[in-house]
Amino acid sequence: MSDHGMMEKEEIFSKVLRAGRRTYFFDVRATKAGDYYLTITESKKFTNEDGSFHYKKHKIYLYKEDFTEFNEILIEMTDYIISEKGDEVISERHQKDFKKDDYSAPDDVTEGGASVDDSDESAEKFTDINFEDI
Repeated sequence: MSDHGMMEKEEIFSKVLRAGRRTYFFDVRATKAGDYYLTITESKKFTNEDGSFHYKKHKIYLYKEDFTEFNEILIEMTDYIISEKGDEVISERHQKDFKKDDYSAPDDVTEGGASVDDSDESAEKFTDINFEDI
């Protein structure tokens, strides 16, 4: 087995965050020189038409020299989202068991004040990015 393969197997410290269909793995690993770095892996479960399932994984390697700036930007971005949209998970409104009583906006208006038709139109403007292509 190559050194890279051995390096991938050596986990110094690990944590797992399960979040619905997604699971996040945070793993501290060692470089050949004995220094540490962090890998963050998102694993998402997909169900095939025949009922079987598969996982898609995306991995980020984060090295110590980038920790400070990465952490500052992560905190800035998460604080911005919470200050702009609050803690409520808006996608929960689209789940089958969502109770309309918990949501007070009229049927034809989204939280931002746009009509449902406008939000559908703006959703078409987004580009679907496959991280495997990057």
